[in-house]
Amino acid sequence: MKQKHILSLGLVLLALVSACGPSEKTKQLIQDAKISFGILPEKMPGSEKDTPAKIALGEKLYFEKRLSINDSQSCSSCHGTLGKTAGVDNLPTSPGALGKNGDRNSPTSLNAGFHFVQFWDGRAADLKAQAKGPILNPVEMAMPSEAAVEKKLSEIPEYVDLFAKAFPDQDKKITYDNLAEAIAAFERTLITRDRFDEFQAGNHRALTSDEQKGLETFISVGCIQCHNGPLLGANSFRKLGQVNPYENTTDVGRSAVSKNEAEKYFFKVPSLRNIALTGPYFHDGKVATLPEAVKKMAYLQLGKELSSEEVDSIVSFLKALSDKNRSN
Repeated sequence: MKQKHILSLGLVLLALVSACGPSEKTKQLIQDAKISFGILPEKMPGSEKDTPAKIALGEKLYFEKRLSINDSQSCSSCHGTLGKTAGVDNLPTSPGALGKNGDRNSPTSLNAGFHFVQFWDGRAADLKAQAKGPILNPVEMAMPSEAAVEKKLSEIPEYVDLFAKAFPDQDKKITYDNLAEAIAAFERTLITRDRFDEFQAGNHRALTSDEQKGLETFISVGCIQCHNGPLLGANSFRKLGQVNPYENTTDVGRSAVSKNEAEKYFFKVPSLRNIALTGPYFHDGKVATLPEAVKKMAYLQLGKELSSEEVDSIVSFLKALSDKNRSN
């Protein structure tokens, strides 16, 4: 009887502890996170014009291998088959339709419509402009021209019907521009949600104590200088090697597009949403693991040698940025 009483008392005390609100330290951490980051919006820019028919067409086109020269390659070939995947192929660089690999790591298509520009070098302004590139890229999908793509799709009855439903008010339904618009419409649905959003919304239990410590370390070390905003990045260009140079100097990054020598080795700061799922890392895919990437970035960008404890702490936080429907 006495043991049951002690057990009952213990359960009551546990319930009381669980019911307690966040500490003042945790409250401050939530406020700091909201200031530096913020929760992703419910919808992507441009989604107000998307229709179910346009999204359905875009989804089919995203997985359509007939958009490549030899029917071997689709958008999903490099950007994952979605579902439980994170919109990447997890390769350093991706093979194209003709077997040759590209020069850069394929970034995730998840949340891409929130990025301030597309591609590592920002050469496309938005998702629609981005969707037009790979299909005609000779290394990627290798189609010879926009006209060739339109002709190929026009000979497929299913696409004649789908384009008509998606673009009912246009005289010519199957156009390269409409193709890109449809793919962009589908990609604007690829928004992820994670426990960090819940934490910022006030649920102090959404992050474990280790993950909260990792967030504190992430902020105090200075990672937020580049990785800020709702995506924890993807809102600026930064030089890779701000303090210490990166060993791979073959790819000059943004300057190849802008023709500005001052932007040599500048790349779009990657978003850290789902980062634990999207390795290998960096624009060249040469960094295999997340701990290695964290340690290397601190050295290259901040001139800091992080301890193993600091690296592990930051990594624990970064894993909390994975979509709840996907797993680390």
